[in-house]
Amino acid sequence: MDLYEYQGRELFARHEVPVLGGGVATTPEEARALAEKLGDRVVVKAQVKTGGRGKAGGVKLADTPEEAERHARAILGMDIKGHVVHKVMLTVTADIAAEYYFSFLLDRANRTFLAIASVEGGMDIEQVAAKTPDKVAKVAIDASVGVDEAKAREIVERAGFPADVADQVVDVVVKLWIAFVSEDATLVEVNPLVRTPEGDVLALDAKVTLDGNADFRHPGHVDFLDIAAEDPLERAAKEKDLNYVKLDGEVGIIGNGAGLVMSTLDVVAYAGERHGDVKPANFLDIGGGASAEVMANGLEIILGDRSVKSVLVNVFGGITACDEVARGIVQALRLLSDKGEEVTKPLVVRLDGNNAELGRQILTQANHPLVEQVDTMDGAAERVAELAAAK
Repeated sequence: MDLYEYQGRELFARHEVPVLGGGVATTPEEARALAEKLGDRVVVKAQVKTGGRGKAGGVKLADTPEEAERHARAILGMDIKGHVVHKVMLTVTADIAAEYYFSFLLDRANRTFLAIASVEGGMDIEQVAAKTPDKVAKVAIDASVGVDEAKAREIVERAGFPADVADQVVDVVVKLWIAFVSEDATLVEVNPLVRTPEGDVLALDAKVTLDGNADFRHPGHVDFLDIAAEDPLERAAKEKDLNYVKLDGEVGIIGNGAGLVMSTLDVVAYAGERHGDVKPANFLDIGGGASAEVMANGLEIILGDRSVKSVLVNVFGGITACDEVARGIVQALRLLSDKGEEVTKPLVVRLDGNNAELGRQILTQANHPLVEQVDTMDGAAERVAELAAAK
């Protein structure tokens, strides 16, 4: 679960990472009241889970409460890379003498944790990493040992932090590690970590991703959920315990097993290049041993996506029996019909493996005009892309 910046700052403060005072507002009037409370100059920042807020006009300085209200009115409702702004964060400002970068993250490729630090932080850190990688220090962290003061000092020295702030940065690094481990995070990132003219080190930003698999250890993490901003299809899928991720294409994808679904996404994308650049609209894994009900739930979610023009069901039966998948397809189409919901999106189905022949017979007998069976994965991808392009 990715946190909003204001939530990340709250989490940092909980672990004594130095942050500036602030708060969050959902209306221009709330922003004005908060600015009056904070006093002095404030920064108004759009709260969306994507980058590029500043360049999109989602970060503004305000010298008065009236100006903060005006900025909030302009920012709230703004669309930033497909994310609508429902909240703004207001914080007091700080003069900046230098900007740094720091993060802890899960290094999946090497099955360990990684610290990344640079004295060239700020908005263009990606360019720094690409053009001058020697200015970005990457230090592997032994999970069984963690980060104590000595390890933190090694990281700080490797990154080349100035001597006059080294001790403060070491302290921040240790506290960020405590936050990282204590909250079961997969990422904590500060960009920028700054030095003020007075020599203080502050975290002016907070990017945090929490491991949802550890939610059972953190009942308080439920408070970070933002139901109103959550994609309604993803929320509906979550309520039905489906592994679903919304994408930007036109072809709905259902498969059993993450590996098969990922392969299906690739094959559909390749086929789509020959049909007007059609792309997958989602990732949906019904898992092993899926019942007809699970299949029906998944198909109902996919068909509810207005951007979907055609659907590919690609199942290789193992624990999952293909006849159950076929019954789920028939059941979902019948259920939607009974609800009075017109189904107009064609379905391409490829069944192979356990009880595949029986599954094909069930679909043939149902004889639904929108369901088309194809024997091979490549053929199914080609056909579903062709159907999407024709809609």
